[in-house]
Amino acid sequence: MSKSFQLRSLYRSLLRELPPRPLSSSARSPLHQRLRQSFSGDAPHEQAVAQADQLVRYLKAQRQYVTLIERYNPGMGMDEEERVRLTARRVGMDLPVEYEKGGTKS
Repeated sequence: MSKSFQLRSLYRSLLRELPPRPLSSSARSPLHQRLRQSFSGDAPHEQAVAQADQLVRYLKAQRQYVTLIERYNPGMGMDEEERVRLTARRVGMDLPVEYEKGGTKS
């Protein structure tokens, strides 16, 4: 594999792992500009290429980790009452409706 192809592939992989930019903004973020400068100049050292490759692997693993956490722990973003209600429904029970002193529902 040629060196320029490897660098281009690595650069594109890094851009893919970054958060998407809004389509309305045409200006590049400082991080995008820094990456472009790093890859457009002289040929980087072998160690810099290895570190960038390791960063791409790390970012992919983090993205996959977050996806798995969201998939297998769906109640993470819920408050305690909602979690208890859904747990009760999972085993076939419905929680009773709670009333306050004035007779209004909570």
